[in-house]
Amino acid sequence: MEVISKIILPIFIIIIVFYGVKKRVNVYDVFLEGAKDGLIATFNIFPAIIAMIFAINIFLDSNVLSFVITNVSKMIGGINLPLEIIPMALLRPISGTASLAIMNDIFKSFGPDSYMGRLASILQGCTDTTVYVIALYFGSIKIAKIRHALWGGLFADLVGIIMAIVLTNLFF
Repeated sequence: MEVISKIILPIFIIIIVFYGVKKRVNVYDVFLEGAKDGLIATFNIFPAIIAMIFAINIFLDSNVLSFVITNVSKMIGGINLPLEIIPMALLRPISGTASLAIMNDIFKSFGPDSYMGRLASILQGCTDTTVYVIALYFGSIKIAKIRHALWGGLFADLVGIIMAIVLTNLFF
């Protein structure tokens, strides 16, 4: 299997080159044009990524998250929800990397087949990085009016969080 994973990409590239030659396409020129378009797209997306990273770092460094976690844990005391999952649920719409790091810590502490590990896995699959998606995609095409998309995405994340809890309690 390891050999296959190492040779599949070169085989795929060779197939594309032969297909392009068969269709009488100047493969090298098309490749250069695609690379140029990719660099232009990267250049257009870069300011949105920098702004998003800056905003996330300010949010994480401001200790707002610990304040929110404390207050949310007091409000949901009657629900069968472990406190260790709350940071992941709150950070998932903001930062996929941060939520993956928290999920990795949950796996190390509780194991991937534990209730917590399964809840973290389902939560990871039921939600999306809404703020990242909106900042990146809307910023790259210069859409400034994001209010409805943001609220719609955050509502979908809330439903995903609730369904992750319900499904984990129902099946595990």
